[in-house]
Amino acid sequence: MGDQPQPAEVICRSDTRRDCLALALVLEAAGIRYEMHEDKGEFVLVVAAPDADRARAEIDAYARENRGRLAQDAAPSQRADGWTGVAGYAAILLIVSILTQRNLFGFDWVAAGKTHAGLIRQGEWWRAMTALTLHLDSAHLVANVVFGGLLGLFAGQLLGCGLAWISILFAGTAGNLLNAWVREPNHTSIGASTAVFAALGIVAAYAWKRRRRTEESRLARWAPLVGGVVLLGYLGTGGARTDVFAHVAGFVSGLGLGTFYGMRGDRRMLSERTQALLGVCALAALTLAWILALAA
Repeated sequence: MGDQPQPAEVICRSDTRRDCLALALVLEAAGIRYEMHEDKGEFVLVVAAPDADRARAEIDAYARENRGRLAQDAAPSQRADGWTGVAGYAAILLIVSILTQRNLFGFDWVAAGKTHAGLIRQGEWWRAMTALTLHLDSAHLVANVVFGGLLGLFAGQLLGCGLAWISILFAGTAGNLLNAWVREPNHTSIGASTAVFAALGIVAAYAWKRRRRTEESRLARWAPLVGGVVLLGYLGTGGARTDVFAHVAGFVSGLGLGTFYGMRGDRRMLSERTQALLGVCALAALTLAWILALAA
């Protein structure tokens, strides 16, 4: 194939070589010259600008004729292994647990970091975030490490570790903020479970939104959301000390983010560097929240 004329236009950008290769065969069959190369972990298919309209028309025609076979492209795809984020999540919860049990540096970590509806309404927003890292006892901690790690693993595989965990952190924080505004001023709570259910909401909504692009049965399309709600009801509403509204608020916050990401799909894949930066930003936000909590 000869040199690509300039200027060129992007016809396909995907995280898998297979997607671009399939469209390249369509262009080749139509006699349209193209080039495919890798750019920051993505595969990019380009054609000369004068051929762009015809190339898109050929691809659209191919998509219409093969819609059933292409439906699988709308299904969630794995973007990363997800384990890095899980390890970071578990490490943070364990470190804060040690700090809390030993009252290190002379601080009462639970008193400083727990949610307190009245104080949050007065401006101590950081409590909605710091409370996500505190736990009542070892059983509470282990449960959130296990379930949160599992759901965070799924979210990291779908979105990338950095985007997944900063989303879980902020959706969990949003859930605690919503909870603070509807509860009595003296209401307090601690635990990562609000963030755990935020992760469940993200995964469920993302999978649901992607499946809606397929021609599967209605039951299959709605299965992720139904499954998410069932898990919320089973895991998030039992126990005398369970803060049900916080769990629901976290889940709903996660649903919003998951739906947004599902609408975007694979069109704007984030680079590994961006994912790492988002992970650092999540850690920085949590660190800032604890600094404010201990300084208050």
